[in-house]
Amino acid sequence: MYRYDQYDHIIVRERAAQFRDQVRRRLADELTEEEFRPLRLQNGLYLQRHAYMLRIAVPYGLLSSAQMRKFAHIARKYDRGYGHFTTRQNIQFNWVKLEETPDILDELAIVEMHAIQTSGNCIRNITSDQYAGIAADEIVDPRPYAEILRQWSTFHPEFAYLPRKFKFAINGAKEDRAVTSAHDIGLSVIRNDAGEVGFRVMVGGGLGRTPIIGTMIRDFLPWPHVMTYLEAIMRVYNQYGRRDNMYKARIKILVKALGGEEFAKEVEEEWANIKDGPGTLSVEELRRVSDFFKAPAYEALPESDNTFEQHKADNIAFANWFKRNVKPHRIAGYNAVVLSLKKSGVAPGDASAEQMDFIADLADQYSFGELRITHEQNVVLADVKNSDLFSLWEQAKAQGLATPNIGLLTDLICCPGGDFCALANAKSIPIAQAITERFDNLDYLHDIGEIELNISGCINACGHHHVGNIGILGVDKDGSEWYQVAIGGSQGNDTSIGKIIGPSFAADQMPEVIERVINVYLRERIEEERFIDTARRLGIAPFKDHVYATPIKSEYFVGEDANA
Repeated sequence: MYRYDQYDHIIVRERAAQFRDQVRRRLADELTEEEFRPLRLQNGLYLQRHAYMLRIAVPYGLLSSAQMRKFAHIARKYDRGYGHFTTRQNIQFNWVKLEETPDILDELAIVEMHAIQTSGNCIRNITSDQYAGIAADEIVDPRPYAEILRQWSTFHPEFAYLPRKFKFAINGAKEDRAVTSAHDIGLSVIRNDAGEVGFRVMVGGGLGRTPIIGTMIRDFLPWPHVMTYLEAIMRVYNQYGRRDNMYKARIKILVKALGGEEFAKEVEEEWANIKDGPGTLSVEELRRVSDFFKAPAYEALPESDNTFEQHKADNIAFANWFKRNVKPHRIAGYNAVVLSLKKSGVAPGDASAEQMDFIADLADQYSFGELRITHEQNVVLADVKNSDLFSLWEQAKAQGLATPNIGLLTDLICCPGGDFCALANAKSIPIAQAITERFDNLDYLHDIGEIELNISGCINACGHHHVGNIGILGVDKDGSEWYQVAIGGSQGNDTSIGKIIGPSFAADQMPEVIERVINVYLRERIEEERFIDTARRLGIAPFKDHVYATPIKSEYFVGEDANA
């Protein structure tokens, strides 16, 4: 993985020292909260309902065991013993004290981490495929390009004060596991018919208040030009993006207003001025960065062995875990293992300090000391031998990290919601826990099969509810917390936005609502058809009819239709 050079170390240390002085001035009332707000946001520090929250960048989701141990240390010393992994492959600490945040940034610098550009109207953390470099379907490893773009975008003076926040995603496999079409800029690293490496470029995707699937403006961009072309996109956005209305300031609104063809024309005209300039990426620079991502010292292993197969035959619990949580690897005899952070009774994406230390130990023991954070708020050990799987499973199970539910209903995505976030209209975590408890039966979950359920506490869509097969959105209704349900969203190669099925529901109705939705699917599916395929075939009408057919009991209502 990438290691800081002398420039990275200087930048991060100087930024931490700068922020220490800003905090001192705020605590001494030399800065008002209004003056301090943009300064703290530039360093990933939010003021939430009960305390400050610090968001730490995990570039393209890649972590070392030492960095994970530092998270565990921060959780113990500066927080309440846990951290929350997000859909953007970052980690958040929800209970930090303002006066201690400079110390946290200093500690992060020791392990080559920071919180720079995890907030504000700038280019945020660049995300990627959690299986980058090891996926069996990978065309090109996207990580070197993600790192180059991270360096390019960090403290880029021209893009420090954009009209609104800006998000990149980059994917290099046949299957899009980075949701590229739902980002401001989505990049797919591909090869053309001649075998040359380049990018397919999508612009203007995004969720939030106005969910939009991105528009492809370049089907093949030669790799040396990636930085200059992206710079041209950013310049067009910076020039024409609205600054008078924050709800219409994202690039998706600009692309929609101009139209994809006109926007692409503006980009091409801007690009012509800088196409072959100093931002052109050289072979030497690409090789320099790519050297950080060379494959580890894999052993020559058989694809399977008798002991491993015997464990699967003798232990149904291990076999179920292997089926759901173990993913294919491009090297024979190795696997990627997903450690589930979705155990019943725990907030999705949360990990305790003890679990983080334990995960770091597993990475050192079984996976060359590396970890990946997923968009689904789980953790991946990317390089595990077949012969180590049973031992790893036994250890992970003892720590509550081996729930065999990856890709199933209880592997749901959930933002922190109203329990923490000042922007939220409703709580997300209690809804997630209630649904998990309702469906806490592995046989039933396996019968339902692959399904994505995403929950957001407000329209900002941090829980990516728009692209969940079932999406739940918290809304405010006369000061009360209610929940809209949408059907038919998806990520992957065929990303789609879900459609709301009807009026919202009270919190205690939600488990019954989801069960009714699932019952329609189980009744109507054809053979092994996935939920999303059934939903697309039928549309939302059958789901809506069944959900609203009879009132759902709620403690909030007596003698009237709870869904009115």
